[in-house]
Amino acid sequence: MIVFRLAHKKYANDLSGTGAEITGGRWNFKGTRVLYTADSRALCMAEIMVHTRIGIIPKDYFLITIEIPDYPEIIRLEQKDLPEAWRRFPYSKLTQESGNEFIVKNEALYTMVPSAIVQGDYNILINPSHHDFELVKINKTEKFDFDERLFKSVKL
Repeated sequence: MIVFRLAHKKYANDLSGTGAEITGGRWNFKGTRVLYTADSRALCMAEIMVHTRIGIIPKDYFLITIEIPDYPEIIRLEQKDLPEAWRRFPYSKLTQESGNEFIVKNEALYTMVPSAIVQGDYNILINPSHHDFELVKINKTEKFDFDERLFKSVKL
């Protein structure tokens, strides 16, 4: 399976999950390493956009195309199985507990979780501590330029 990640040039080859460990996220508490990826390039871009102030165009980003093993059974969390407020910000402890449980159990290399930003798309959480992590490979790293129209406020 091919998944995608957008990262600053400095972190383009870093698949350690350390960034999420330091900051925490929707699907993990601070202190838990997890690598956030997406099932599409567009979702990667949307993820960066929601964390960027209007008027600031992200610079020095790279799109990383990552290959992960195709397993016959994929752990997939569906939106219908989540509490109503799972998309809220700040993040729900329920989603963070769910992601942490996935990492701690260490039964699978990755899980698919619904995107809070793009309905119908999925983020793929990769467990850097899983014994199959050595099978995760970067296929391509390429400069990514954001269209500046996405970051401008529109005057009506």
